[in-house]
Amino acid sequence: MKIPRVRLWPTVGVDATAGATRLMRTRRLAAILLALALPVLGTVLGAGAASAESNGGVRVMPLGDSITEGTQVPGGYRIGLWQRLAAGRYTVDFVGSQYNGPGNLGDHDHEGHPGWRIDQIDANITGWLRSYTPRTVLLHIGTNDVLQNYNVSSAPQRLSTLIDHITSAAPNAEVFVATIIPLSNSGQESAARTFNAAVPGIVQSKVNSGKHVHLVDMHSKLTTGDLIDGIHPTANGYDKMAAAWYAALQSVPGSLGQAPSPSPSTSPSASPSASPSASPSASPSASPSTSPSTGPTPGNRSCLAKYTLTGQWQGGFQADVTVTAGGSPISSWTVAWRFSDGQTVTQSWNATITSSGSEVTARNVSYNGALGAGASTQFGFLGSSNGANSVPSVTCTAI
Repeated sequence: MKIPRVRLWPTVGVDATAGATRLMRTRRLAAILLALALPVLGTVLGAGAASAESNGGVRVMPLGDSITEGTQVPGGYRIGLWQRLAAGRYTVDFVGSQYNGPGNLGDHDHEGHPGWRIDQIDANITGWLRSYTPRTVLLHIGTNDVLQNYNVSSAPQRLSTLIDHITSAAPNAEVFVATIIPLSNSGQESAARTFNAAVPGIVQSKVNSGKHVHLVDMHSKLTTGDLIDGIHPTANGYDKMAAAWYAALQSVPGSLGQAPSPSPSTSPSASPSASPSASPSASPSASPSTSPSTGPTPGNRSCLAKYTLTGQWQGGFQADVTVTAGGSPISSWTVAWRFSDGQTVTQSWNATITSSGSEVTARNVSYNGALGAGASTQFGFLGSSNGANSVPSVTCTAI
């Protein structure tokens, strides 16, 4: 809430005594309004701080345009990213001058500005970085340069300049630079692909200069089928972005602070290469492998589970599992599978995963167990592997 402002109009055409009297009355009125406003203001700010749960953890700044803000799905990718971070036991503080999102987004702060181009972010970035001193920056910007046809040919250079300003103002920050997601309009998508083609080289040039800059190949993670309006993702599309950000953050030591201690059932973490920025090949595979959907039907309640191998690298992999309720609502679910090639789970999100040898069981967490008829949710994990990594068959049990 803004404190009411009282404008002191000039007293042109009246004598000095009358003008002074009016000025005193105006100041008195302003004081009264300020006194009335302060308790309300304190209530609003207090509620905002409590809701954001800024917990003193590693400061992460989600930075960009409406896709960072979460247009169409308030909170956007920040919802799934926060949930993954919480499930991974990371202590993180989202920071920024903006604030929005639903209740299941634990920290609502961000720096996403709908409609803004690269140059508009660049004009404000130094001040934001000084105010919020992030340890990590998640940058997804350039979509509006394409949509507005704003000197698109020079957009890569503007991005390069923006990154320079970020690394100058926050030289110790880890800066993750994403390629922009697809666009449904064919002409705009062609321009987006041209822009994206320049991003790996820009990132590599910063790495060669000793900067903490990393590439996130976001464009390959979504398709136009993940867009709700041809520009902004659906809830599932935003969650795909969240998974990509999370995997990238985990691949860079220090971007999330000290890694959480692994549970007794897991082996040491086998994360991706510590320098994914050097080549887009460090991103998950563009051709995921999927197991068939299976699920028993106890009584009238049932569920299906689909295991998808979304990325592989030397010694490790990432997989997502989609759980879908059958023809009746369910209150909880359990997914089970058996690894046949010695794989192990090292980190997980949106599910509680336990292992006993090659047998793995995943159970819902508090916020995603109840599903309406036909509704779906998704959990994921990182794993370690040595050589073969076949996709297991999965079963789903609902209550």
